[in-house]
Amino acid sequence: MAKPRIFEKPMGVRDFLPEFVSKKKWVEKQVEDCFRSWGYREVITPTLEYFDTVGKASAIEEEKLFKLLDGQGRTLVLRPDQTTPISRVVSTLMKEEPFPIRLCYHSNVFRAQEREAGRNAEFFQSGVELVGDHSPEADAEVVALAVEAMKACGVQNIQVAVGHIRLLNALLEHVVQEPEMIAKLKQSLGRRNLVEFRESVQSLNGSDKKQMVLSLLTMKGGQERLDQLAKMDGGKQVAEEVTHLKAMWHALEDWGVASRVVLDLSLVGSLDYYTGVYFEGYGSEGYYLLSGGRYDRLLEQFDRPASARGFALKTDRLVMASTQGPDHPERVALVYSRNMRYEAFQIANRMRRQGKAVSLFVKESDRSFDSLAGYDRVEEVIGDGNL
Repeated sequence: MAKPRIFEKPMGVRDFLPEFVSKKKWVEKQVEDCFRSWGYREVITPTLEYFDTVGKASAIEEEKLFKLLDGQGRTLVLRPDQTTPISRVVSTLMKEEPFPIRLCYHSNVFRAQEREAGRNAEFFQSGVELVGDHSPEADAEVVALAVEAMKACGVQNIQVAVGHIRLLNALLEHVVQEPEMIAKLKQSLGRRNLVEFRESVQSLNGSDKKQMVLSLLTMKGGQERLDQLAKMDGGKQVAEEVTHLKAMWHALEDWGVASRVVLDLSLVGSLDYYTGVYFEGYGSEGYYLLSGGRYDRLLEQFDRPASARGFALKTDRLVMASTQGPDHPERVALVYSRNMRYEAFQIANRMRRQGKAVSLFVKESDRSFDSLAGYDRVEEVIGDGNL
């Protein structure tokens, strides 16, 4: 195997230059302020976790986990997501704290990618977890907070698409009733392979069945779609899930964000992970900025069963989608002769206290200052503390 060249990096990892880093930190600050104002407290979890605990409990497929061995031969993983480690924390270090618990995070996560996929193996996320509240208001809260976090970063044309896993399951079980076909239809939706989904529907018996299942692809809208579902004779489970979803929708209206939310029953996320509401957030130019939902089964794996929901913002994409950014201080290049060094240092400190970013350069006969063109202002110390 050839030795890597000096400019090469492992597949899927990146270097970040100052301009991106500056805006990334600004985005994270806006998001953090928003989370804190809603009562969420930040936690930090390890980059390394045990495969047998967090790795196996994570919704991320095993083939996408970065695995390594510690000195005792135990398998570790690089953190593939934040929801699973936080579930571990809630169930252990915070086990005496009463529900509900509101936590938030900013971190990098790691997922192995196939060489031809061209995706990042390390990326940044900011998100929240609301644990221990089964109410529709709690579901609405994380959706509303997702909208507010995107607004805080200056994202334009925000839209959140909301699906509901239990409602989808109940509808398919009521109409299709064949477990193998239900699994096949859900897998097609999970892969967003609508051609495959329609082909599977055509194999169903009865035109009414076909029409009902195909209608899931167009079951998009707002309150009117929920009213339509409420009138449907879909059985007890469908009625219960529609009631919960309507209550959540009314809470979203009270939050003032319902106009940015659209119901989409074809939206499913990770089929084996989410148990109720699932949602995705978008901004201008179709930027896919976040995903989240309800995951009531995860905490059972850490021996503290509880309802839970949350979302993760895709920080890299949020940086690109944001129309705003940090206010950069004036960049000043301060040139001085060595006999004026003390004066130059005092001037630099005074200017820094005024909020300017000051870099110092020694004036020498053989030195060119062409590189100072990138500064907003170039000043030379000439004597008596003057410029």
